[in-house]
Amino acid sequence: MVERVTATDEALKLIDTLAEIHGPLMFHQSGGCCDGSSPMCYPRGEFRVGESDVLLGEIGETPFYISKDQYEYWKHTQLIIDAVDGRGGMFSLEGPAGKRFLTRSRVFNEDERKALN
Repeated sequence: MVERVTATDEALKLIDTLAEIHGPLMFHQSGGCCDGSSPMCYPRGEFRVGESDVLLGEIGETPFYISKDQYEYWKHTQLIIDAVDGRGGMFSLEGPAGKRFLTRSRVFNEDERKALN
């Protein structure tokens, strides 16, 4: 099975740490069209998803949503969520941890594209 979103070990560790503090989490990628964008991490249910959002998959048992407009930019790639030193978005839970989630990507190969269709 081809996953549209995955996470590095560092991101999974940060997700676990944040979940211990805040309970179940969710992600939303609403902006940024290229590598280096930062998804926002919220307590699950705090951010309202709607018809203009797509559930891309799960990382660390955490749902990852993306806006439809952003999905159009990213649909040909697998998103790889990493955690690096730095400050996250103002409303994203990882901010006080001195880490931020970072979106990287790789283009799906032909077999993966066929499997996704």
